[in-house]
Amino acid sequence: MVLFSMTPVIEAAVERYNHEREIGQAESEEPSLDQPTVGNPISHGQLIDISNHFKEHSRKSEETSGDGTLISYHLNDLLRGTRIYVPPPKPKPEPTSEYKALMARLRVEEEARSYERMLNPVSQPESFSQRFPSAAYHNDLLARQNAEIAVSQEDDVTYAEINRQLALIVNVLVSIIACSYALWMVGRYWSTPARLALAMGGSILVAVAEVVIYSGYIRRVGEAKEVEKKKVEEKEVFDTWIIDAKKGGEKVGQVVGEVLGMDPADGLRLRKGK
Repeated sequence: MVLFSMTPVIEAAVERYNHEREIGQAESEEPSLDQPTVGNPISHGQLIDISNHFKEHSRKSEETSGDGTLISYHLNDLLRGTRIYVPPPKPKPEPTSEYKALMARLRVEEEARSYERMLNPVSQPESFSQRFPSAAYHNDLLARQNAEIAVSQEDDVTYAEINRQLALIVNVLVSIIACSYALWMVGRYWSTPARLALAMGGSILVAVAEVVIYSGYIRRVGEAKEVEKKKVEEKEVFDTWIIDAKKGGEKVGQVVGEVLGMDPADGLRLRKGK
């Protein structure tokens, strides 16, 4: 059963319907229409009955209200502007006397506890920073020291790399100069342009060779690192022994000494528990 909320048009139609319907008409379980008011519920079946009643028993299904408004009693006009009726929420049940007495007792107890806390406030737990006020300073100092150590280690690595690069450059320059001087001395009986060309060509050849050799070294080192990363470490258990305090516990020292390759006379001694 669908219920709608009464509108002013439905209210007027119900009042006229109550005035014209026969006395003693059977009443159903649908909402009562004895006191029609805007907002009261009315079923869809009742609206159909009202519309059919005006069609059968009335000369006209439209009339003019006191303010000159035309009122129509057709079903589509009665349904215009209405909404689905939503019943109001049920009122909350009145609390029992036992509930009221319990709430009053709890309120009195809470007020007493509040008053007690006001007279004897509970000391707040002391935090770590309050208990050890210098801890923050030591933490900051330790953090600064760690940062300085990290920076120092990074600087050491940087300096070592710079020294290695400088040594490499010096070695290459020494090789080039020594080779050019040797070739200059080898061609001492040649003309000056020929000796210069020989020395310059040898120097360039040595420089190219040094670059190629260093590049090959760097490439080999990189390949070796990749190979080492791909290797899977395999572990193998060579021997096992059981240490039991109840059975053979006195021989633990000798067994450990033998495993470590120590003289049994100088082996580890078992310390008995108290």
